[in-house]
Amino acid sequence: MDLESLMARAQGLQNKVSEAQESLSQKHVKGIADNGAVIVDMTGKYDVVSVVINPDVLSRGAPAVSELVATAYRDAKEKADVLIDEVMTAVTGGFSLE
Repeated sequence: MDLESLMARAQGLQNKVSEAQESLSQKHVKGIADNGAVIVDMTGKYDVVSVVINPDVLSRGAPAVSELVATAYRDAKEKADVLIDEVMTAVTGGFSLE
């Protein structure tokens, strides 16, 4: 494969990756803690869109609420990681430099 062809393929891949990143900003995942007591809505680019806290949880005190928010965030991040892997693998899976 000549250098010009390789550069054209690399440019095509770069365009596909940019499109995939844009699509990830439109996709959402939800992290859940304590059976829905706290829900974190996050995009595929790790932007937190909302945090919903069931009012009943507030009576548990700030440390418990804080831990539930952190747990829901970690759950959302793990789901976003999986989503990112799926989207990027679909885009780059067939790319070869040979």
